[in-house]
Amino acid sequence: MRVELGRVRPEWVDHYGHMNLAYYLVVFDLATDAVWPEWGLGPALRARGLGTFAVESWQGYRREVVLDAPLAAETGLLAFDTKRLLLRHRLYHAAEGFLSAENEVLYLCVDLATRRVAAWPEEVMARFAAVRIAEEAPQRLALKRRE
Repeated sequence: MRVELGRVRPEWVDHYGHMNLAYYLVVFDLATDAVWPEWGLGPALRARGLGTFAVESWQGYRREVVLDAPLAAETGLLAFDTKRLLLRHRLYHAAEGFLSAENEVLYLCVDLATRRVAAWPEEVMARFAAVRIAEEAPQRLALKRRE
């Protein structure tokens, strides 16, 4: 799924004249928010007393973006099981098309009342299964810790 994310804001630019690394995470989080409803997550999941907690994240920076650069992200579902979801974002300069950064995030389904890991609802699992899984393997993360 591709989503337009606006432009690099002045407060996101550091003393080197490019978007500061902390704001890449902000932009990746905006991309997550954009895809969640399609995947049955976000408000629909919270209404059931469940949420998604990020437990691990990896970023790779490829090419800088500067003030006012238009941004777009592509999000792909890499893998999932009954309690975990692994996704990848790729951030692009929306006008010039170059890849700026990549992000992989591992999420857990959490019962918000107990703050414990819970199973995804069946309908959410069905949505995950219907979403096209990204063709490429994760670069850094995995559903389960490597031994």
